[in-house]
Amino acid sequence: MQRREFITLLGGAAIAWPLAVRAQQGEPMRRVGVLMPYSEGDAEGQASVAALQRGLQDLGWTGGRNIRFEIRWAGGDPEKARAFAKELIGMTPDVIVPSSNQITSILQQETRTIPIVFVLVGDPVGSGYVANMAQPGGNLTGFAVLENAIAGKWLEILNQIAPQVSRVGFILHPETPVNVGLLRAAEAAAPSGVKVIALGVHNTAEIERAVTAFAAETNGGLIAAPHAITFANRDVIVELAARYRLPAVYAFRHFAIRGGLISYGTNAIEMFRQGASYVDRILKGAKPADLPAQFPTKYELVINLKTAKALDLTVPPKVLARADEVIE
Repeated sequence: MQRREFITLLGGAAIAWPLAVRAQQGEPMRRVGVLMPYSEGDAEGQASVAALQRGLQDLGWTGGRNIRFEIRWAGGDPEKARAFAKELIGMTPDVIVPSSNQITSILQQETRTIPIVFVLVGDPVGSGYVANMAQPGGNLTGFAVLENAIAGKWLEILNQIAPQVSRVGFILHPETPVNVGLLRAAEAAAPSGVKVIALGVHNTAEIERAVTAFAAETNGGLIAAPHAITFANRDVIVELAARYRLPAVYAFRHFAIRGGLISYGTNAIEMFRQGASYVDRILKGAKPADLPAQFPTKYELVINLKTAKALDLTVPPKVLARADEVIE
């Protein structure tokens, strides 16, 4: 072999060797923490996480190859949520995805550096998560669950389906600003002759006591504000509404699926798919401060006709015609 050919061959091998090593080593593994307000066995919670993972897979992130998920389930318990938040932060993930104001607030208190993409939170500006929607300015951005004006829509739909309701029990976490904002919006939008009554709750026992006491008087209905507490106790709330024959409106489809009369709000699965797009951008170098926080662009109306019949309610045809889904 001539000297020139030998040098060329050697140079080619030198270039090929690190490429082969990189191929054997695979892509760098990125880590994403997920902290959910549901219990681990919750079907809706699992579906939401699966939507996030599918969304990232569609963008080229495959579990076990170039991304690893650390998923924790707080079950509506703020102490458990804080312990899991500390645990996830200790892993120094590339991004953390929380759901609910309760969990997002806890994470914000625990870290000002790790990127956070929140999903399904209320009033990101008023809650102090972002400086403004267009330019978040810190380590948090993401997707809001609703705007306060939706509370008036909840009352409007309840009035159309159950016009006899003159007292509306508004189930909320009383120390959460976004829940208080929704309550005030509902009070301001209440039709003439309809009184909105705050039912502040912190746990299952308080929910049961508050609804039972409220139901002692006639012509009542319910609205359940979105919060980790109402997420974790949705079966309890739906059962109480059925027991005391209280027409009720909820923010999420999974309440109606479980027997709630009406839901009007965002599609949680779609919101987690959107969350995947921001996680992808951050993993590729974007900063949360530069990614605009977003409000929903579409709300969905779901009506459970079986529950309406059980409550002896007739849903007006014009309301049925507007429904995105009708449960027979």
